[in-house]
This record gives sequence, C-alpha cells and structure tokens, in this order.
Amino acid sequence: MKKSYKDDNFGSRMANAAKAREAVLARIKAQPGPGDPAFEKRQAERKAAAEARATRLAKKKAEKEERLAREAAEREARIEAQKEEERRIADEAVALLAAQKAARDAKYAARKARKGKKSRSR
Repeated sequence: MKKSYKDDNFGSRMANAAKAREAVLARIKAQPGPGDPAFEKRQAERKAAAEARATRLAKKKAEKEERLAREAAEREARIEAQKEEERRIADEAVALLAAQKAARDAKYAARKARKGKKSRSR
C-alpha cells in the first residue's frame, strides 16, 4: 500500500495502469465465447427471457386495450342512458305543459261561457 501519491513516479503509475488494463483484458478473454456450451446456454436463457418478456408485454397491452374498449363502451352506454333520461324528462315537461295549457284553456273557455250567458240574459 502506498503512503502518498508522491511516492510513485510517472513510470510506476503507467506500469500499474498497464497491468490493470491487462487484467481486465484477461478477464474478458477468459469468458466463454460463441461455440462454448456455457455461452450457448446463457444465450438460450437470455433469448427465452426476452421471449417471455415480449409475451408478457403483449398480454399486458392486449388487456389494457380490452379494458380501454370496455370503459369506452360503458362510457357510451352511460351517455346514451343520460340522453334517454333527458329525452324522457323533456317529454314529461312537454306533456305537463300541454296539460297545464289545456286546463288553462278550459278555465278561460268556462269563464267566457259564463260571461256570454250573462250578457245574453240582459
């Protein structure tokens, strides 16, 4: 263990860096490559994991689309029910106004009939 950065000179620092690079390169070269059973096994596992992930994502996407479609259909049904309720209320209001107008007209007609009888009897 070095005591200070001043203890090393430039040459020894360069040698240490070169040794570190060589160690990393040796570790990379020691890993199994194409054609090695361990490498092939690891590649097959990665491929299986990627396929499983793609399947999960596709399933999740399909479920989301199905949920969105169902929510849209429910929303449309609620809107249609609300419009139908508004039409029903409007029809009831029109019927009520028509009944009120008929009652008012009958009342006016009865008053006019009473006045007409009085003026004829004079």
